[in-house]
Amino acid sequence: MLLVRRSAVGFGGVARWGLRCLCSGDAAGRYQDTVLLPRTDFPMRVNGPNLLEREIQIQQKCGFDQLYTWQREKKAKKEYCLHDGPPYANGDPHVGHALNKILKDIRNRFEVLRGRQVHYVPGWDCHGLPIELKALGDLGTNELSPLEIRQKAREFAERAISRQRAAFQRWGVMADWENCYYTFDGKYEAAQLKVFQEMHNKGLIYQDYKPVFWSPSSRTALAEAELEYNPEHVSRALYITFPLLTLPAELAAKAESWAHVSALIWTTQPWTIPANQAVCYMPKVQYSVVKRVDNEQLLLVASERMNSLASILKTNLESLATFTGSDLEGGVCQHPTIPSKQVPLLPANHVTMTKGTGFVHTAPAHGMEDYSVATHFKLPVECMVDEEGRFTELAGPELQKKSVMTEGNATVISMLQAAGAVVKEEDCVHSYPYDWRTKQPVVIRASKQWFINTASLKDKAKDALQKVRVIPESARSSLLAMLDRRTYWCISRQRSWGVPIPVFYHKETGEPLLNKHSVTHIAKVFSEKGSDSWWTEPVHFHILPSKAGAVSDYVRGEDVLDIWFDSGASWAAVLPESDPHVDSYVEGKDQVGGWFQSSLLTSVAVRNKAPYKALVVHGFAVSERGEKMSKSVGNVIDPDVVINGGKDLSVSPPYGADVLRWWVAESNVFSEVQIGPNTLNAAKDSINKLRNTLRFLLGNLQGFDPRSQAVDPKQIHYIDQFMLHVLREFSMKVTDAYSEFDNGRVIRLLQSFITRDLSNFYFSIIKDRLYCDPEDSLGRRSCQTVLEEILDGVSRSIAPVLPHLAEEVYLHAPGHDEGDTLFRSGWIKTSSVWRRPGLEEAVEGACAIRDSFLSSIPGRNAAEYELIIAIEPGLFFELMESLQEEPTSTCSQLTELMMASRTTLASSLPRDLPSDAITSTGTFLINLEGGMIREESAYIVAAIPTSLSHCPRCRRYTSDEPDCLCPRCQTVLENAK
Repeated sequence: MLLVRRSAVGFGGVARWGLRCLCSGDAAGRYQDTVLLPRTDFPMRVNGPNLLEREIQIQQKCGFDQLYTWQREKKAKKEYCLHDGPPYANGDPHVGHALNKILKDIRNRFEVLRGRQVHYVPGWDCHGLPIELKALGDLGTNELSPLEIRQKAREFAERAISRQRAAFQRWGVMADWENCYYTFDGKYEAAQLKVFQEMHNKGLIYQDYKPVFWSPSSRTALAEAELEYNPEHVSRALYITFPLLTLPAELAAKAESWAHVSALIWTTQPWTIPANQAVCYMPKVQYSVVKRVDNEQLLLVASERMNSLASILKTNLESLATFTGSDLEGGVCQHPTIPSKQVPLLPANHVTMTKGTGFVHTAPAHGMEDYSVATHFKLPVECMVDEEGRFTELAGPELQKKSVMTEGNATVISMLQAAGAVVKEEDCVHSYPYDWRTKQPVVIRASKQWFINTASLKDKAKDALQKVRVIPESARSSLLAMLDRRTYWCISRQRSWGVPIPVFYHKETGEPLLNKHSVTHIAKVFSEKGSDSWWTEPVHFHILPSKAGAVSDYVRGEDVLDIWFDSGASWAAVLPESDPHVDSYVEGKDQVGGWFQSSLLTSVAVRNKAPYKALVVHGFAVSERGEKMSKSVGNVIDPDVVINGGKDLSVSPPYGADVLRWWVAESNVFSEVQIGPNTLNAAKDSINKLRNTLRFLLGNLQGFDPRSQAVDPKQIHYIDQFMLHVLREFSMKVTDAYSEFDNGRVIRLLQSFITRDLSNFYFSIIKDRLYCDPEDSLGRRSCQTVLEEILDGVSRSIAPVLPHLAEEVYLHAPGHDEGDTLFRSGWIKTSSVWRRPGLEEAVEGACAIRDSFLSSIPGRNAAEYELIIAIEPGLFFELMESLQEEPTSTCSQLTELMMASRTTLASSLPRDLPSDAITSTGTFLINLEGGMIREESAYIVAAIPTSLSHCPRCRRYTSDEPDCLCPRCQTVLENAK
C-alpha cells in the first residue's frame, strides 16, 4: 500500500492524511502522526523548588486566602460549624498542629464543596504559665510587676501566633486569617466573665480551703488536666505503726493477754505524716490482730493482706483474733512523731486492699479523699506546706523551711525511725503527678482557692454527653470516666498572665465581693480596655460604689482564671449567639480531660446542654517506630522541613503541603499517627501515581469542550455509560466517608477506583477508540464525555485532601472560563440518569465472559484471538446484542470489551470449530428490578487464533491482508483528506 501525504497539520496540531490503498511492507511508524495520542502540558511529576513555587502560585491564582470570605457571603441553605480548639501560643508550629489543622480543613473544604456555609474561626489560647515562664526565662529575672510580666508574655504569645498562623496558611488551611479569636482579647475576656458570672449566680463557683494539686516549681494550683503522670517516679515508701491507745470494745474484750497493739499503715509520702489526723479502715472488710513470729510484735492489719505482708516483712504472721472493720469503731491511736497527739480510727470507703495494709493514714490537708473524711468527721485541716513546697512553722523547728519532696521527707523518715515506728522501708516505683509545664513533681496541699462544684454538674453533663456523637465511639467511656473522677475543679491560679478572677476582698474580714453587678461592670471594662486595666486602673474604676460600700475598704484579688476555663468558655465568645451548638469539635485525645470537658461543663452549667453535636478524638503524631517525638531522641518531624526541605535536600527533600495533607488523610487518625521518611515518600509516590492518572485524562481531553461537544447520555456507548454508573457509586461512597471523618476510606476508595476501575479496566479498553477513531466521531466523543466526567469527579473527590493538586488540574481541564476555581464550583456532579436498567448487567455480563476468555489463554495476547460467544436465546443474549448488533464485528462494543480481534455472537457454537480453538464455559445471573426479574444463563466462549492480520496503524489484528490498513483505519484516513 502506497501512502501519499496530501494535507498539512490539521486541528489541534495533528497531521491529516490522505492516501490511496496500495499494499506495501512499510513500517507502522509511517502512521504515527495520524494517531490521536494524549497531549497536555500538565506535568507528570513536580519536585524540588518547582513544586514549592507551583503550590504558592496556585494559592495566589486560585484565591486560597479569599475562599473563606467568599463562601461566607454566598447564600446557602445549610451551615456547617466546626469550632476550632485553640492551640497554645507558646512555640513553633509542630507536626501535631499539622495533624489537627489539616484534619479540620479537609472537613471544612468538603462542606464548602457541598454548598454549605462553613463557620470556622481559628483561635489561640494565649494565657497561662508556659507562656509566662518562657517570656520570663529570656530575661533571667522574676523581679517584675504583674503588668511587666503580662507585657512580656503578650509579646511572646503574639510572636508564636504569627509563626503558627503563617504555617497554617502555607498548609492550605481555609479561614479568614485576619479575623481570628484570641483569649487575651478584651471582648473574649468579657464573654468569658459573663459565663463566670452566670455560673457564680447559680452557686456553682465558690471559694474554699481545700487540698489541690500544687506545683512548687510553678508556685500555683493546678487542675487535673494540667498534670502528666510519670510512671517511673521513685518514692521512699514506709510501713509505719500507729500504737493503739484506746482499743475498740471488740478488741478490748479479747486483749487481756496482749501487749501493745499497733495499726500498721503504708505510705509513699512520709512527709505527710506530721499532718496526720486519723487512720482509716474499710467497715465491711475483715481485720486481724497478728503476731510477728520473729519479734512478737502485735499488728492490726486487714486479714486478706496477711500473706502479702508476711512476704514483705520476711516473717510469719500468726493470727490471734479476727473481726470486721466496723468493730474498730472507737479506737484511738498514738501519733508516731507527735507524742501529745492522738488520732482516731475512722471508717472510709476509699480504703483499698490491692496494696498496703488495709489501713490508710489520713492527712486532710494533703489528700482529696482525706479531705472528704475530715469534712464528714469535722477533723482539722492544717496545711504545713507553703507555696514553695517547704514545711511551715506549723511542722515544728526540726522541719521548718525544708522541702517536703527532698530533705523534709528524709527528716520525717529519720523522726519516724527514732520513734521506732518504721517496720519496713523500701523504694516504690509508681505513677506520680508532675507539672506538665515544668516537668517537676507536684504535691497536694490545702489552700484557699476558687472552685467549680462539678459534682453537682456531673449527672447533667453525662446526660448531655449521651446526645453527642463521639468518633470513635470508644472514646466515650474515657470522657465519662474523666467526669466521674472530677468532684471539683480548681479554677484559680496564682500567676499574673491570665484573666483576673473578678473579685475584691475586704481588707479586714477577707470576705470576697463578687456578685452579678460587679462582674457585669468589670466585664464591660475588660471589653473596652482589656484585662490589663485590672492593674492599670485604680480599684474604684472596677467597683460599683452603690453596691460595695466604701471602695477604700477593698483590695483587688490577685489570682487569675485557669486557662482551661479560658478556652472552655470559647463557645460563648466565638460561636453565633443565636445557637452556639456546633456540628463538631475536633481535637487530640489529650483534650478528653481538657477542652472537651471544660467546654462541656461550662456549657451545661449555663445552658443545660453540650456545646457540640459531635466530638472527633484523634491520636498523637509519633515516629515511624511508634515512639513519642523528642528533641533529645532526635526523631522530631518539623512540618516546615517536610514542606520546604532541610539543610541537606538529599536527606530531607521538599515534599510540599499536599504530601503533608495526604499523610493526614491516609492515616488512621483515631490511633497513634506515624510519620517519618518512609511515610512521606510513600505519600509522595501515591500522589505521583494519581498525577499520572490525571495526566492521562487531561491528555485525552485535549481539544474537547464539554459545553459543546459532550454526547447526550442516551447516545453514549454502553461501556462509557457503565463507567458513569461506577463513577456515581464511587462519588456516593466518598461523600459518605468524608461525612464520617473517615478520610482514610476516601483514599482507599480513590486508589481502588483508579487502579481497578480506571487503569486496569476502562483505560485499557478505550485506548484504541481514543487514539484511532475519527477525532469527532460519536464513539470518541462518547469516551471523552465520560473521561471529562471522571476527571471532574476525581478532581473534586481529592480536593479536600489535595487542594493544590485539585486546583492545578482544574486550571488545565476543559470547559472552564478564565478565573474559575474548583472550590467555587461545587461537589461531584452525578446524575440518576447514569443508572440505566440493564446497563450494569450488560457490561458485567460481558466482563464475566471476558474473564472466562482471558483465564483460558493465560499469558497470551487477547488481541490475537477471535471469539465465538454462544448464549441460548433469552434475556442474557439480548443484553449482549445491545453491545453488538451484527452477528460478527471487529469494532463493536462487545469486541472492545473483549479486547479481541473479532467477536461473533451466536446461539450455539458451530460444529466445525478449528482444532486449535480453546473453549471455556460459565454462567451469569441477571437480577433486575430488585429481584423481580432473575435469570441465570449459561454461555460458551471459543477462542480461535485470528486469521486477520496486524494493522500497522491501530496495531490490532483487524486487517484483511498483511501490512495493510484495517477497514476502520483506511476509512479514517480517507475521510481526513
